[in-house]
Amino acid sequence: MGFKNLFRRCHKDNSESICLDKKIALVGNPNVGKSVIFNNLTGMYVTVSNYPGTTVEISKGVAKLDGKMAEVIDTPGMYSLIPITEEERIGRSILLNECPSVILHIVDAKNLDRMLSFTIQLIEAGLPVILVLNMMDETERMGLSIDIKKLENKLGIPVIPTVGINKKGMDALRNKITEFL
Repeated sequence: MGFKNLFRRCHKDNSESICLDKKIALVGNPNVGKSVIFNNLTGMYVTVSNYPGTTVEISKGVAKLDGKMAEVIDTPGMYSLIPITEEERIGRSILLNECPSVILHIVDAKNLDRMLSFTIQLIEAGLPVILVLNMMDETERMGLSIDIKKLENKLGIPVIPTVGINKKGMDALRNKITEFL
């Protein structure tokens, strides 16, 4: 699809990155727990503002991870790198212009099959992605199980199971993020 060329200037490799600040972008469909993960990472360091020229709100905060500081950006809900809505256009613009050090693709684990196409787009674009399987408690209550290691091997990226509302898995997520910063 040609996504890789769009992101080459920021994500060719870490040594050639034009980004000066460490940034973490949260992406995913609406209602997957992005804001809960955002709050878990940032605590009280949150600012909400409209994206320039729009009424779409963007939350930004600061996370301190193993002594490293990073800006955290909670993007609007999006389903794809091919924007259809204003929110998706802004989410894509953030990925293009903010040059995040790592992208957390947060998904509802019980609907993983419907959400992996976006994960694949992010990977094919050459972006530094961690797949966050949120709502694992609901997934397990439904009797579903996910082989995390097999999924990591198939995708070639880290996969971290979480329950955002209970902060379960957040230490593992923080540790994995620091490897990208």
